[in-house]
Amino acid sequence: MGPFMSPFNNVLCMLLGISFTVWFTLLLVFIIVPAIFGLSFGIRSLYMKTLLKVFKWATVRMERGAKENNHLLYKPYSLNSIIAKELTSLEEELKEIRRNCSSRELDGSSSTTTGPSPSSSEFEMSDTFYFCRRGIECIVDDEVTKCFTAEELESWNLLTRSNYNFQHISTRLTVLWGLGVVIRYGFLLPLRLTLAITGVGLLVVFTTMIGFLPNGRVKNFLSEKVHLMCYRICVRALTAIITYHHSENKPKNGGICVANHTSPIDIIILASDGCYAMVGQIHGGLMGLIQKSMVKACPHIWFERSEVKDRHLVAKRLSDHVKDKSKLPILIFPEGTCINNTSVMMFKKGSFEIGSTVYPVAIKYDPRFGDAFWNSSKFGMVNYLLRMMSSWAIVCSVWYLPPMSCQEGEDAMQFANRVKAAIARQGGLVDLLWDGGLKREKVKDIFKEEQQKLYSMILVGTQEDRSHS
Repeated sequence: MGPFMSPFNNVLCMLLGISFTVWFTLLLVFIIVPAIFGLSFGIRSLYMKTLLKVFKWATVRMERGAKENNHLLYKPYSLNSIIAKELTSLEEELKEIRRNCSSRELDGSSSTTTGPSPSSSEFEMSDTFYFCRRGIECIVDDEVTKCFTAEELESWNLLTRSNYNFQHISTRLTVLWGLGVVIRYGFLLPLRLTLAITGVGLLVVFTTMIGFLPNGRVKNFLSEKVHLMCYRICVRALTAIITYHHSENKPKNGGICVANHTSPIDIIILASDGCYAMVGQIHGGLMGLIQKSMVKACPHIWFERSEVKDRHLVAKRLSDHVKDKSKLPILIFPEGTCINNTSVMMFKKGSFEIGSTVYPVAIKYDPRFGDAFWNSSKFGMVNYLLRMMSSWAIVCSVWYLPPMSCQEGEDAMQFANRVKAAIARQGGLVDLLWDGGLKREKVKDIFKEEQQKLYSMILVGTQEDRSHS
């Protein structure tokens, strides 16, 4: 049996070798080389348009099948789907509650009895209705917790992200869904893993080699080219289709780039269009190896775990970096955690205390092709990246906003809120005042004290008005 197996093994090895060579040749010609030079053959755009047509057909077929089977389709859970809230101030709401209570008392008494004035400055029991109602609203319709759950879709994208198994509505949908699984896991995932390993491997090797060069223009030039090349390969590994707007506002050396944060791949999305100095905590393992190689070629700012808690040390290193106009702009995500692509939460004021020019950037992902949000409390980094690489694509828009500086009489927190509002407005995101740290921590006492101060100021202010009258 041995003589017969030997030719078979030789043929098998030859076929595997040919397949491996063809595979990498196709990758090199159609993906890696175009990524190095920043070119595109339009394959990803054609792929996206084809997907949209398939999604549209699947949605129409799904709606028809659900109607025939009397099946209630799942509708997305939006920020305003449970409780309709009006943007009114505390003072206006208290006046309305007091007015309603006063009118009811008048209706239940004789015409000679007068109820309390709606503008009374003293505490009234009816005021508690406001705080009780707001407390119940926060429990039923928690606008903080919803920012850390996957953004739901009204249409179906052939992925298992909805509450119903839409593929069981009809045989055609079942076949289409099964074909999608084969394509995503049998073709796209191996392709993307190969590209990701190639991009990360080249980044580690080339940045390590550049690190041996003396500091100067040549080193900076090669470092920027290598970073751009490797990040663009990694973008292809996610089949990322990115549209950049207002490139004339791109961050410049000596500045700070701040952006809303949805996913760890935000870094790749931005760095594939321009080089940045990264800021972060030192890690171990593979991530630590990548950080050590990167910092040899480019002045990234890595902190030890104990140093991150020292605000003064962090501020000093950031300030020293931006003072050198030859160094790359710093990329910072002031939210400090990932939000689910629907909102922007409170910006930490640290990066706005330095006094440097701030370049705001808004990032908005298209959830129809894949959920880019990283729920770190549910998925580990490896699991998350595998989910990204097995989705259809990552489609997003990036807007470079005009540079902003701290205005006269404006403190760091006010400056941060102004930048946050601009990002939310451009990206079509909800501007929330809550701290993203509430994802893992309890509400800080300062939030409770603000509501108490606001209520007391209304009462005290009204009393002062009465004393002057």
